[in-house]
Amino acid sequence: MTALPPAMDETPFLRLWHGFLTGRTMIALALLLLQAVGQVINQASNPLVLMVCLAYLIATLTLRVLARRAVPSPQAGLHWLPSIGVDLAAVSALQLLHIGAMNFTPLLGLPILMASVLGTLTLALGTTAAATLLLLAWAWWLGYHGADTDTAQRYLQAALTGTGYFIAAFLIHQLATRLVREQQVAQRSKVAALVQSQVSALVIQNLTDGVLVVDEEVTVRMANPAGLSLLGCPPGSTPPFTLHQTTAWQALVTLARRSFRLDQPQTGDVNLLSEGRSPVGLHVRTWLTSPKQSAAGVPGARLCVMFLHDLREMEARLRTEKLAAMGRMSAAVAHEIRNPLAAIMQANALLEEDLEQPAQKRLSLMVQQNAERLARIAEEILDIARVQHQISHAPVATLALDSTAAQIWQDWSSHDPAQRQGRVTLVAGEVHVEFDTEHLRRVLVNLLDNALRYKSSEADALQLSTRISAPGQACVQVWSDGAPMDQSVERHLFEPFFSSESRSSGLGLYICRELCERHGAAISYQRTSRPTSRGDIEGNAFTVSFRQVGRLQESASLFDTIVV
Repeated sequence: MTALPPAMDETPFLRLWHGFLTGRTMIALALLLLQAVGQVINQASNPLVLMVCLAYLIATLTLRVLARRAVPSPQAGLHWLPSIGVDLAAVSALQLLHIGAMNFTPLLGLPILMASVLGTLTLALGTTAAATLLLLAWAWWLGYHGADTDTAQRYLQAALTGTGYFIAAFLIHQLATRLVREQQVAQRSKVAALVQSQVSALVIQNLTDGVLVVDEEVTVRMANPAGLSLLGCPPGSTPPFTLHQTTAWQALVTLARRSFRLDQPQTGDVNLLSEGRSPVGLHVRTWLTSPKQSAAGVPGARLCVMFLHDLREMEARLRTEKLAAMGRMSAAVAHEIRNPLAAIMQANALLEEDLEQPAQKRLSLMVQQNAERLARIAEEILDIARVQHQISHAPVATLALDSTAAQIWQDWSSHDPAQRQGRVTLVAGEVHVEFDTEHLRRVLVNLLDNALRYKSSEADALQLSTRISAPGQACVQVWSDGAPMDQSVERHLFEPFFSSESRSSGLGLYICRELCERHGAAISYQRTSRPTSRGDIEGNAFTVSFRQVGRLQESASLFDTIVV
């Protein structure tokens, strides 16, 4: 016996096997009851027949219990003896021991049927041959004991019965084999359809674009979460629902009906004007299913599949592409400006040596200041190209957060110890994070410069700290006690070319964000309070959250090797 896996417990083969075992048990029980009644009615009956029936019932019950979770191999072998072998032996014993005219040989059809359905052709023919030999042996036995004067007729009857058994076994086996093949094909088709259905459902559910399936009555039969969100449906809404129920959806109704009327796909831009919501612009494409397919149990019904693309996202992508193009152009222009600008600054320095009048010196100073400002802007614009190149080519590196942050603070504060004062709190321990050292230096120096610009004159008005914000996540934070930011400024903090100061290029925080994202980190701003010598004071905090790594690698940087 070979045990079936749990997933195959309800296969047709196992059910047939259980059906045969149950049938054998019922036949054995019927034989026992018939013999028991015969013993009561006819005292001349052979008591051995009753014992054979009882033993046969016990054998069938035992196999029924033991084979509850197992099926025999279809190949011919000794494992079929508890079933086919017991049946042949029981029928032979009953036929031999029975006193009277009752014929038990028709019961030989049960093992033949079992072998033909559940076994191979060899097993089926072998079982049939054994049954035929038993029939011939019974004909000989009767002739030997003189119980039958017409021996030839009995031999002929046994041969014809055996021939019928052979034909039936062959045909039944062929039919069973065909049914098994068809079942296997159907099972494979079912599995393929299930996989396709699950994959399709998963893809549709996770699409960022909305998908609506609409019938000819403009009733939404299916919709993914993105589609329900674009329609402005309340949370928990599920199809079906009609597009007629909301006035804002009439544009979709018109497009769907046009698709059905013209019997071809349609494309168009619509605006959904829902009450209490901002207008939602959608780019809609429609497709029609085949009329031969069924929908909602109605043969021949057609469906319209509507794909909803949020125009806001499309416009955002376009803006991003335009911004990238402008950045490349700006970098090219800034690169070309640097050389003549350097010449202007050198010429101004030479002219300043020959100037004596205060007014002329003031004009020279103005030229110098604005030239330096223009040089800084050009350099910051070129940083965008450098950052993008680094994002694409910089290798992965790790560093010890506390020691690196301490070194960056020391280097930064040493340039102006009187002004660059603050409190340093490093509690990240021995945690290593994935970040390039020079990139982190650039991020922190930029944040520290911004904090220095807006902090008060107190000694602890500027603070640098590290911590473990969550299991496996380290952070570094730059805090200052500056005034709160305006909400209009806060919304655009990390956008390029945005600044609250007229003399700033607005690229510093943008570059910080790009460097953080390249290393899988995140930078954020929040208004929070920190302990100071004056008590808990609210201030502006910029936090960089890192992705922790488990091993230390040699740090590498392209900061000094990239030339634009």
